[in-house]
Amino acid sequence: MWIEEKIEGDRAKRMKLDKQPLNPRKFAIKAVKYLVWGGVALWTGFTFVSYFSPLNELLGSVATFAFGPWELFWILFYGGFTYLFAGVMREQVCKYMCPYARFQGVMFDPDTLVITYDEERGEPRGSRRKGVEPRSVGKGDCVDCGICVQVCPTGIDIRHGLQYECIGCAACIDACNDVMDKMSYPRGLIRYSTENAVKLHWGRKDIFSHVLRPRTLIYGGILAAVSLAFVWGLATREPLRVDVIRDRASLAREVEDGEIENVYRLQVMNMTERSRVFDFEATGLKGVRIEGTRKVEVGPAAIQSVTLQIRAPAESGKPGANEMYFEIHAEDDPGLRLREKSTFLFPD
Repeated sequence: MWIEEKIEGDRAKRMKLDKQPLNPRKFAIKAVKYLVWGGVALWTGFTFVSYFSPLNELLGSVATFAFGPWELFWILFYGGFTYLFAGVMREQVCKYMCPYARFQGVMFDPDTLVITYDEERGEPRGSRRKGVEPRSVGKGDCVDCGICVQVCPTGIDIRHGLQYECIGCAACIDACNDVMDKMSYPRGLIRYSTENAVKLHWGRKDIFSHVLRPRTLIYGGILAAVSLAFVWGLATREPLRVDVIRDRASLAREVEDGEIENVYRLQVMNMTERSRVFDFEATGLKGVRIEGTRKVEVGPAAIQSVTLQIRAPAESGKPGANEMYFEIHAEDDPGLRLREKSTFLFPD
């Protein structure tokens, strides 16, 4: 809406432009609007993808257009649906797809603060000259200008009562207050209030005295619990994760010098925003060691698989499964370390 208003003008100008036959001026204005919409939509898709791919790498890919296939797909996917929902379907999304409207009917009660039209004060509605006392002409405060309907992004008439399409933007309140100011009438014909407050003529103090009730306390507790869980999840997020998977094709075998070898595949997940080199160490059994590769470099927010050959003297454990550990730490940050439990098999 903001982009539309800046490029095409206010609602009256946009309606006038839409009714005009196609000409170079109309084509240019529409083209600029759709191009700006497309740019915002693509930026939205880019922002979503940057949650999963390092932002610095994505920004570097813009200049050369060297996006990975999945990165490009998801940027276009999110961008395309942003353009479709915000630029084409618009209020239809609020009416038929957004779950907020369906929640309203379940969560609201007569003491819920909602956008309300004061029917007792506003009816019967009708036009009149500025400054005329409404009761002197047998009318209410509503001048039936229809501006509250015009500014509503979902096109509803709030004077018919609260409807599921209402998204609570309060545009009708601002529009109505402007009209009341011009007519020298009190503001608040359309206002935030409750069903009981309008019916019983409650003031602000009475409305807020009914805020704390079982329904709001339960909803507030659920919201607080979800928020705390989200913050706790972010605060305790581990920067390093490792999954240890045994090579099932070769559980245990005897190699030179009578040692026993087990093969493992480690999935190393670097959750930080920079590339790191991780060192591996095997512990838990006497003489256990890593044969060959002992380190791996993992890119930022990436997963790297590495195969490790672990050897131990035959006499260092009993036949069957024996407990052992993989110690993993970052070379540039000794404090970033992880210990993963596994088992080492000795043949019977």
